[in-house]
Amino acid sequence: MGRRTLSRRDFLRAGAAAGSLLVAIRPARLAGAAATGGLSPNALLEVTAAGDAVVWLPRSEMGQGIWTGMPMMVAEELAIDWARVTVRQADLDPKYGNQTTGGSASVRRNWAAFRRAGAQAREMLVAEAAARWGVAAAECRAARGEVTHAPSGRRAAYGELVAGAATRPVPAAPRLTEPGEFTLIGTSPPRLEIPARVTGGARYGLDVRLPGMLFATLLKAPDYGGTLRRVDAAAARAVPGVRRIVELGDAVAVVAETTWAAMEGRRRLEAEFAPGPRASLSSGEIERMMRDRARSTGAIGRNDGDAPAALGGAARLVEAAYDLPFLAHVALEPMNCTARVAGGACTLWAPTQNPQRAREDVARALGLAPERVAVHVTLLGGGFGRRLMADYAVDAARVAQALDGAPVQVLWPRDEDVAHDWYRPVSHHRLAAALDSRGRPVAWFHRFAAPSIVGQQWPERVRNGYDPGAFDGADAIPYAIPNVRVEYGMLNTPVPVGWWRSVYASQHAFANESFVDELAGAAGQDPVAFRLALLADRPRERAVLELAARHAGWGTPLPAGRARGVALHTSFESHVAEVAEVSLEGGAVRVHRVVAAVDCGIAVHPNAVRAQVEGAIMDGLGAALFGEVTIEGGRAVERNFDRYRLLRLPEAPAVEVHLVPSREAPGGVGEPGLPPVAPAVANALAALTGERLRRLPILKALGRSA
Repeated sequence: MGRRTLSRRDFLRAGAAAGSLLVAIRPARLAGAAATGGLSPNALLEVTAAGDAVVWLPRSEMGQGIWTGMPMMVAEELAIDWARVTVRQADLDPKYGNQTTGGSASVRRNWAAFRRAGAQAREMLVAEAAARWGVAAAECRAARGEVTHAPSGRRAAYGELVAGAATRPVPAAPRLTEPGEFTLIGTSPPRLEIPARVTGGARYGLDVRLPGMLFATLLKAPDYGGTLRRVDAAAARAVPGVRRIVELGDAVAVVAETTWAAMEGRRRLEAEFAPGPRASLSSGEIERMMRDRARSTGAIGRNDGDAPAALGGAARLVEAAYDLPFLAHVALEPMNCTARVAGGACTLWAPTQNPQRAREDVARALGLAPERVAVHVTLLGGGFGRRLMADYAVDAARVAQALDGAPVQVLWPRDEDVAHDWYRPVSHHRLAAALDSRGRPVAWFHRFAAPSIVGQQWPERVRNGYDPGAFDGADAIPYAIPNVRVEYGMLNTPVPVGWWRSVYASQHAFANESFVDELAGAAGQDPVAFRLALLADRPRERAVLELAARHAGWGTPLPAGRARGVALHTSFESHVAEVAEVSLEGGAVRVHRVVAAVDCGIAVHPNAVRAQVEGAIMDGLGAALFGEVTIEGGRAVERNFDRYRLLRLPEAPAVEVHLVPSREAPGGVGEPGLPPVAPAVANALAALTGERLRRLPILKALGRSA
């Protein structure tokens, strides 16, 4: 039989008979009716015959709340009751385009597309009602899941209109609601993902269960680039439930009937690994490499005016250097993935932020075409950038390949998780500024050395040492300074580096905002007033700084032994100012309170925004006080929470988050709250003690134990 060409109208009519309306982001790509009764798998939105809305989410939910925020954008334009909205996780499918979740981009990069999906459905439903009633569509109104015609008093629920609406053309450019007309966006309805989390119904990667599934865990080469030399698995095989020992070249996997049997088998393994090519590498050597690199000119990210000349003629020259360590992600759910390899294909059940990369890396490792790898995306027990990588999925696929079609869930124990992370890069920053006779900065120079994430993974993308991502937060300082030069010296080390919550912004904010405080001190000015004077032409940054300072009581008396510090940073299209209130109690640093002011544009779900900023502050504070991965003998020293310290509940400060009302398009939320924390705390300690900390983590810089 020849292939039948299906017209768009025929396709829409076919779907109408199934009783549901599916609206695609790109209507021109609609094809073939789905067996489930929908019109097309290309869509984000399905309006069912019952008048409910099902939103398909092609991004990964990892606690940031997009399972609620993104459907809210659809529901606002669809004009439906929030109680009738459900969300479903989309698996990897080319029809969704890029499914990567990172860069605080889920809402801000899909603001128009998700609203358009809802608006398309609304206009089709209105058009159907108007045609039935013989009235102009402009006379009809959609609200709370029904269409009404006020002059005649007629009304019809969405469920009554779906079949007919499905035969209508999909509008390419539907009218979008103006911000002043929003009824759902800007409110904080119940989050859709919470009930399943509370009742245990939510399915994370570790919750996947399949018939005949086995469980495995790994013992990996401790050195970067190390390889397996020999293994004695006799004791491991003697553990009840252990089924297989799989050698992977750089690791050994113990496969068992239960996770616990696999873990016990791993404990009993006797394995010897050959060291990697840089087995002598240490943190001290890396620091020397960075300092050497920072002594020579780097790639230029910003060059306003003539900063070197202005520095040479300065009435007063201020210089400082700052150092930041490698940081691990330590997501609560350790790295894991379930894989099955059979019939020349691989299927993954993965808690991943980047299902495309999981597919590509697994296909490459197994010698398969990418289309032979399917990826089912589960909930993530924390991501923070770690799950943008796919090494744990590759491990699962390689183990599964040895198991003759049996599915296997591979879990990295926490020590492997910390020791084989893709760390936030280490960095060294040299800054210099020229102050005029009134104490105003007339020149700013910033040269930093750090590994390049992109340069390590895709060297061909970095030309002449220029990695634009490495400048994030360094080349866009908001202060009015006529001469600015920012340079980057790229460093290569075998230590794996990757995207960590706010990435380079977390480094540059510490260096920049600590240095701005030093300039204010050199000028003899109040740190907030000093900044405000340089923000006359930056109303959004000025507004968050004033708001944070006001709510923190800046300039008002504090109890004896306490001080405040302030920091301001813009990242991911959002502006955040934070004030930290700090003391030294018995020699220990105590952060009592952090006040944050945030301008993230339109806050789709204000409570979710506040929750994200609160979490970012806690995350950033723990990293600032304790966080550090050190390298000795070509491997990470820290391997678990006994050495890689996190913030504990009694150490958590009171946190206030104040949102600036806005009608601007949404900025990012998950990451921008983190960068200002470390400099705010360091600036408070400098105000308290008179000593400037230029190295993180803070407790180590103070010579105190974590």
